[in-house]
Amino acid sequence: MRYAAIGDSFTEGLGDGLPDGSVRGWADLVAAGLAAGTGETVQYANLAVRGRLLGPIVDEQLEAALALDPRPTLLSLNGGGNDMMRPGGDMARLGEITERAIRRCGDEGVRLLLLSGPDPSERLPFGRVMRRRGEVITDLAAGFAQRYDITFVDMFHDAEIRRAPYWSPDRLHLNAAGHRRVAGTVLTALGYSTAAHVVDPGPNERRGVLAEARYYREHVLPWINRRVRGRSSGDDRAGKFLDWVAIEAATV
Repeated sequence: MRYAAIGDSFTEGLGDGLPDGSVRGWADLVAAGLAAGTGETVQYANLAVRGRLLGPIVDEQLEAALALDPRPTLLSLNGGGNDMMRPGGDMARLGEITERAIRRCGDEGVRLLLLSGPDPSERLPFGRVMRRRGEVITDLAAGFAQRYDITFVDMFHDAEIRRAPYWSPDRLHLNAAGHRRVAGTVLTALGYSTAAHVVDPGPNERRGVLAEARYYREHVLPWINRRVRGRSSGDDRAGKFLDWVAIEAATV
């Protein structure tokens, strides 16, 4: 099996940090789970880059993944979250780009796994706008999955993962627990039954004035500053595994 993952920070694994400063994330966990489930070495590539819009994901990452030698047997695609946060986001255009990617994979004989990202909107500024756009994107993806008979994992409507214990302090990216839950759901959808990770309820999230002021200072204002300067968190970055790396079953 050769599994390639493309997308943005969700697929790169942002929020699931390792001691050496690198990130892991659900796609890495899926690769390890596939190796464990098959009992064989899985070749794995991850071309996802934080901050990427859906257009470049499909135009650049997808083509790079399909150009790998040998070609992937399985490819996961998620994108559109960064587009969704931009003013005037065109959800219909995102649907057209997604359908183009689906057809491209079909033409190349590569099995496609399509994911909708989890819904972060409950604790974000302008969350209602994001949820509305997310519903549109997810509905389009579900329709494509039925039309083209591809595997679709709908994390957007997973009520459990919307809870605060699955999210990083920036409230936009999953933490390690969130990535574990996505990985379990994906592996089950691929035919390798895995319990979706569930965390204990824990204490209620603190949302006082001081906590909110700190959140805006540490997370919202830097994001706005990048937008004003036309910058992205992924500028000058590349995917973490641009070519095949071997994931051994014995290491899981």
